[in-house]
Amino acid sequence: VFNSANYVWATIFREQLNKEYRDPVFVTFTDQTVSQCGGASAETGPFYCQLDEKVYIDLSFFHLLNQRFRVSGDLAMAYVTAHEVGHHVQKLLGILDQMNQYRGRVSQVEYNRLNVKLELQADFFAGLWAHQAQKMGMILLEPGDLESAIQAAEAIGDDHLQKEAQGYTVPDTFTHGTSEQRMYWFNKGFVTGDIQQSDTFNDPSLN
Repeated sequence: VFNSANYVWATIFREQLNKEYRDPVFVTFTDQTVSQCGGASAETGPFYCQLDEKVYIDLSFFHLLNQRFRVSGDLAMAYVTAHEVGHHVQKLLGILDQMNQYRGRVSQVEYNRLNVKLELQADFFAGLWAHQAQKMGMILLEPGDLESAIQAAEAIGDDHLQKEAQGYTVPDTFTHGTSEQRMYWFNKGFVTGDIQQSDTFNDPSLN
């Protein structure tokens, strides 16, 4: 999945954006790891560090998806990996640098809202990868695969996680988007396969 995501993005950068794509480094870990962005534990889950341009995949997170959320299937795991590569794409396009400029300059509530848009765009990019990888014959989707990826997006929505943990939700603290939003943007990326439709920051439904 990681290699195919890089191939898809290198093609899009070259043919559609007239830019050069740079592969991130792939790191797997279990329980804990250290990156240039700091230490991370199983609580963190998979993440991307823009300082060292590495995608960190916590293998125990896939067991969590299966055992805690009852989500299984190859595309569910692929969605998580492709989402993190999506953050690398945001780094190369300068989107993460723009986000960094807002840190400390806007209220925490406003910053959280911007972060939701950032994460939903990475969800869109994960869907876009699935569309293009299937079109290029790099992956073969079977019945139920798309549903498993959408189930994964639903399981890790902020509202779902908060409701499970505390019985209620606090929308101002959301940082990744609701289950419905995450499913919508992944599916939009998968259906369109068009990077031109990935601008979550100017989407009126997210304001």
